[in-house]
Amino acid sequence: MIALALLVGGALLFAAGLATGRLLVRRAAEERADLGTPVERATFHTLHTASVAAPPLRAGLTEDAARKAVRRLRPLFGTAALALTAEDRTLAWDGPGRHHEEAALDRARQVLGTGRTRTFTVECRDPDCPVRWGAAAPLTVDQRVLGALVVLGARESAPAVRATEEVARWVSVQLELADLDRARTGLIEAEIRALRAQISPHFIYNSLAAIASFVRTDPERARELLLEFADFTRYSFRRHGEFTTLAEELRSVEQFLELVRARFGQRLEVTLQIAPEVLPVAVPFLCLQPLVENAVKHGLEESVERSRITIAAQDEGALARIVIEDNGVGMEPDRLRRILRGEGSPSAGIGLRNVDERLRQVYGDEHGLVIETGVGAGMKITARIPKYRPGVHSSPPRGRLDRLG
Repeated sequence: MIALALLVGGALLFAAGLATGRLLVRRAAEERADLGTPVERATFHTLHTASVAAPPLRAGLTEDAARKAVRRLRPLFGTAALALTAEDRTLAWDGPGRHHEEAALDRARQVLGTGRTRTFTVECRDPDCPVRWGAAAPLTVDQRVLGALVVLGARESAPAVRATEEVARWVSVQLELADLDRARTGLIEAEIRALRAQISPHFIYNSLAAIASFVRTDPERARELLLEFADFTRYSFRRHGEFTTLAEELRSVEQFLELVRARFGQRLEVTLQIAPEVLPVAVPFLCLQPLVENAVKHGLEESVERSRITIAAQDEGALARIVIEDNGVGMEPDRLRRILRGEGSPSAGIGLRNVDERLRQVYGDEHGLVIETGVGAGMKITARIPKYRPGVHSSPPRGRLDRLG
């Protein structure tokens, strides 16, 4: 019966997946009267075991994750002991027979070198020792063998070998998902660092110079600007959270524009049209400020005329529609397409490209930026953000929201 449970479990781990396993376990509790056959009981037991063993492994192949995982996986096999190894050391061992650790580790090292499952016999002088045989299967991530899953029992069993291989493949999938999580986090952090780098020393110098110009003539104005500058830089360089609220993004944009006004005065005219019901919507961190900075750059720094910028956020049912429009110099559509493809100078349009890529990664290609522009025709940027998305969460907005009306 143990062998039957292992074989059924090994196949279903990949076919059903963890989410299905949790659903079936819940249904098993609700419909226990219908789960009368040994196969059904073995199936649900296996899926439940997988569902509780998966979360620790999503942290990667660490000692803590391995210790929690082997304790939960050993009941699948019904054998004496289970171990997880990495490189030349044992990460975790659950069950008796720990005095055979070195012999098991020798076979695990062979698995690291060949990438193939190895079986072996264990000699022991203790007549009461339950370990007489073992199997070691490779744990692979991106075609690299990182470690081994080692099962030890009283006697050789072909079904146990097959089950060891199947569970090792499932563990490998969890480790690959952990790798993908780390890669995704690293990519997001790199993108945010690129946006922070766009807050150039030139902008910081000009902001501080503008603040300094008010110190003698209007000390209260200088104080207010200094506080805005401090809040803006604190928000822009914060180190927690991939997402924030639209309210917090707009607050940061307001601080940015206040510093720009200190420099350009009446040449900058900004209109805000914000629907209160979209303020709590979660958005990717630093997704609006680069777009507004682009509008300022093309409206003020590349033109001698008065710059008008409109920032609107509207409720569209399941979406929040955000529009940033300026009357600046605009650009050729072909040049814009090259910028969004990442062609040309690495620093050209980094804000537009970065925001567009992150929106597509989080919400899908249909939610990338829609940009309308032409030479001398200004630029209109539209983003449609889903109000609710799995995995997209943010803390409630903070700060003075009354100034966004």
